[in-house]
Amino acid sequence: MQTTQALSEKLGHLLAKHKHVLVTAESCTGGGVASAVTDIAGSSAWFDRAFVTYSNEAKQEMIGVQLETLVEFGAVSEPVVIEMAHGALQHSNGTISVSISGIAGPGGGTEDKPVGTVCFAWKAANGWNKVRTHVFTGDRSQVRQQATHHALQVIYDYLSMEDK
Repeated sequence: MQTTQALSEKLGHLLAKHKHVLVTAESCTGGGVASAVTDIAGSSAWFDRAFVTYSNEAKQEMIGVQLETLVEFGAVSEPVVIEMAHGALQHSNGTISVSISGIAGPGGGTEDKPVGTVCFAWKAANGWNKVRTHVFTGDRSQVRQQATHHALQVIYDYLSMEDK
């Protein structure tokens, strides 16, 4: 598997080529996706901003996640990350978004949502969207690193398919 830095560089080329601008809405990764892409020189051409919405209040205030969705499904849920991805696009100049909410640990897990559970949503202004929940293994740092890499990998795979 390639490094997150190498993936970020390749993703940056594809975003620029397809004239996409990335925006992120991150909870458990705490801005890790934004950090990975802004480590790349020239990222200002294809990265707009990051919303680090760690609290439920931030999710509501910054990107419009509905209180009802949070109450019914919980912050770590596909309905919430769908609203996060949508809100990130609405409140930015981005054309493609990724949102992430999860339980990095070491505590906070339940039987239904164990430590390592991370929900993702991706959305593009052209209509493409994807939602996925994955359970990663490892300690808190490893879960966050794997989630960051996965968030970028799915966008890279989507844009690579557009090339074909």
